[in-house]
Amino acid sequence: MTLLTTDWGQAWTMAGISVGVVFTILILLVCVLVVFSLVARGNKEKPAVAQVAAVGSKSEQKGSKADEAAVALAVYLYMNGRHDDESGVLTIHVNEHSLWHEELNERL
Repeated sequence: MTLLTTDWGQAWTMAGISVGVVFTILILLVCVLVVFSLVARGNKEKPAVAQVAAVGSKSEQKGSKADEAAVALAVYLYMNGRHDDESGVLTIHVNEHSLWHEELNERL
């Protein structure tokens, strides 16, 4: 009998309002987070072209012979296949008697 006395128009209106409020709050939350991220970045980020130019100019000015030798050796080892070859096998050692277990045995 309760189904017959329910005002379905009002029920659907309340459901629509509640869903609308939830989505509105979610959209506002996303907007606030975007604004915070923009404020946190500030002017720290330069365009990518400016960063590459700055890195290139610094490396040309401060590059030492040791740095060049390290890069050359790394490229040589990589090209000749002497880099690390991982087996891809995981080895897990299970320690059945941990310190907690020993403390428990001492108390018993």
